[in-house]
Amino acid sequence: MRVPLSWLREYVDLPATETGRDVQTKLIAAGLEVETVEQLGAGLTGPLVVGQVLTIEELTEFKKPIRFCTVDVGLANQTGEPQEIICGARNFTQGDKVVVALPGAVLPGDFRIAERKTYGRVSRGMICSGDELGMGDDGSHGIIVLPPEIEIGTDATELLELFDEVLDIAVTPDRGYCLSLRGVARETAIAYGRPLRDPALLDVPAPNSYGYAVKIADPIGCDRFTARTVVGLDPEARSPIWMQRRLQKAGMRPISLAVDITNYVMLELGQPLHAYDRTRLDGPIGVRRAEAGEKFTTLDGVKRVLDAEDLVITDNRGPIGLAGVMGGANTEIADAATDPETGQVHGTTEVVIEAAHFAPVSIARTARRHKLSSEASKRFERGVDPQAAAAAAQRTVDLLVLLAGGTAEAGVTEIIAPSAPRTVSMRADHPDRVAGVTYGRETVVRRLQQVGCDVYGQDELVVSVPSWRPDLHEPNDLAEEVIRLEGYENLPSTLPTPPSGRGLTSRQRLHRRVGRALAGSGYVEALNYPFVGEAVLDQLGLEADDPRRTVVTLVNPISDEEPALRTTLLPGLLAAMRRNVGRGTGDLALFETGLVFRPTGEETVPGVLPVDRRPTDEEIAVLNAALPRQPRRVATVLAGAREQAGWWGAGRPADWADAVESARTVAREAGAGLVVRADQHAPWHPGRCAALYATVNGEETLVGHAGELHPRVIKALGLPERTCAMELELDLLEQAGEGALRAPRISTFPVATQDVALVVPDEVPAADVEKVLREGAGELLESIRLFDVFTGEQIGEGRKSLAYALRFRAADRTLTVEEASAARDAAVALAAERTGAVLRGA
Repeated sequence: MRVPLSWLREYVDLPATETGRDVQTKLIAAGLEVETVEQLGAGLTGPLVVGQVLTIEELTEFKKPIRFCTVDVGLANQTGEPQEIICGARNFTQGDKVVVALPGAVLPGDFRIAERKTYGRVSRGMICSGDELGMGDDGSHGIIVLPPEIEIGTDATELLELFDEVLDIAVTPDRGYCLSLRGVARETAIAYGRPLRDPALLDVPAPNSYGYAVKIADPIGCDRFTARTVVGLDPEARSPIWMQRRLQKAGMRPISLAVDITNYVMLELGQPLHAYDRTRLDGPIGVRRAEAGEKFTTLDGVKRVLDAEDLVITDNRGPIGLAGVMGGANTEIADAATDPETGQVHGTTEVVIEAAHFAPVSIARTARRHKLSSEASKRFERGVDPQAAAAAAQRTVDLLVLLAGGTAEAGVTEIIAPSAPRTVSMRADHPDRVAGVTYGRETVVRRLQQVGCDVYGQDELVVSVPSWRPDLHEPNDLAEEVIRLEGYENLPSTLPTPPSGRGLTSRQRLHRRVGRALAGSGYVEALNYPFVGEAVLDQLGLEADDPRRTVVTLVNPISDEEPALRTTLLPGLLAAMRRNVGRGTGDLALFETGLVFRPTGEETVPGVLPVDRRPTDEEIAVLNAALPRQPRRVATVLAGAREQAGWWGAGRPADWADAVESARTVAREAGAGLVVRADQHAPWHPGRCAALYATVNGEETLVGHAGELHPRVIKALGLPERTCAMELELDLLEQAGEGALRAPRISTFPVATQDVALVVPDEVPAADVEKVLREGAGELLESIRLFDVFTGEQIGEGRKSLAYALRFRAADRTLTVEEASAARDAAVALAAERTGAVLRGA
């Protein structure tokens, strides 16, 4: 919300010396987010005056149209002689009043005006457009043409109100009343302790039976509708300069008088309005839900297919407006047009003013469904004061009568659904208990009355909430009002004392160790949103019955393209990789730890937990039963070079082995051992996919996968070739751990090394051979390492040679050659029995 300081002063008597920065400080202290204070007219100096175009000479000898004009600026140039000016704009004619910057003037952007020779003539000044004066777009895209009644030589800086300060306020969803000058003025008045001149305090005639007919079929969606009629409007009437400038300063473009007035009143009072051309209405105005598939063209010229939940304004022909969002093209206010034959000016001369109140949720859903956010919808979905509708309609009627020469018809239509005022009960000391500060009853009552509440009672207060504050529902909301107006900066800063003996849990320590270990291995942590869509699951190549396709769908997602919670960490990480690659970073190693959401189908519907007490264990258990399973996982993705090339030697690209090694890094931090086996699992390459197993509660359990992604997945997601990935379930690894890590016992006796090469069929995994060798070697085996894999004619087709280095050591003695050899032979024998291994060369 952009708030011009000059406009704000109309409702609050601010000190004359108060600047926009001062007001910003006060409003921020009151809890409003005033982002910037824009200084309008900064760098602008005169002389800048009103002139009248006397003559226009078209210079046709140049590539683009150029006009040599003489302009009467009165005595502003000290001579009274016409000013000669070169101009390229075409939207003005002889006799028009324009804004002239005379030599010596400086326009925004340090653009200095001086006499200069151009196009073979001497130009002594400049005829100005709105953009050149920093006014913004006025819709003409050209020179400012002023009303004919403006006197020649008038100071244009004062006429156009070029010097001002504008507060740019980011209005949060709970402060919808501040999307108006009335709301911001109320906060300003409270902050300065000054009275408020409420622009909504108008004399409004009582409703009667001969106003424009209105029928409401959905009183829940529309609980208030006011209609007023003004006739006899001058179709040639234009918005006055002061109104156009206020609209421009507030960030809106002047369009036509009737539309400008409705926008002006909306900015002033916060009540969106709509003006219908009465001659284009067919019968009474109605409010109903749309029929599914019903079609309707909005003011922006787009033909829209309506949903059954859309609330629409209708006449006998059908929809004429999307309620609270945008009007229809079929009842649009007509611009003035001159009949070339008769010279008569035609345009809208009769209007029906709509000032209604619509259900915020309904308007918000319609605006999002049609991707049609408007100034009206922004206000309705945040909450509009329902009792301001009649005042806003009256203010609009008054301005139309004043500025367009219209006549207000006596008929007043007002349909109101009965409702009781909202009240909240609160202990008088509740704000004290929330803030830890003693305010006292008098302060609490005074502050609540300042925001518009009526307060009754002594120790137990009954607070009647004002109609413009739909965000006040419970005692904590009222306490927040008291605390913010008394000043957040006055709250004491008290650090809580942590209870002794409660540090991080073992689970939390594991998560931190995993993150540090991966970061130490060269991975960069990427934090991604936990939302996915059906499209990315298709791109990952998941089968229709894959459990990862069973998702939790959000009722109100941030994006319609990603309406579900993730069941795997890979989509977010791979999207982060694609963004980085697109920005020129080709060598990447990313990791993420986070929750995934895996519904079991047994979830129940939870009840609403109480807020006035701690929920019971049974209530918490019911809530937990409604939640999907949420295991914590860790995932890594790699692409490009894993080791960079340099003077130290050739680098190497990342491959599937690096992905497997990242899993081993995680497992080491958990104190668990991983068994690696070949597997086929989307989205990995069938021949380069490893299944990762760990022993959990005595059983070998699948804990994740690692390897190189399938080429089709890489192409679908736009990833670098040979992209690799790993994903593990941390919760299972934690269970597979052996408890607290123990320092290894280092033997003082020498190691005995034995190498063994075994020939096995190609389909036998090296991990299975290693497992059997460990078992057969017994307790003397300290470590085992695969150091060579060989295939070739010497071995035979369909077979491979695996060479292992075995290290034997005893804790209490030096091993003999015979003991080491015996352990090696036992390992080879068991491998031959279990896997069909043959000692190479035997």
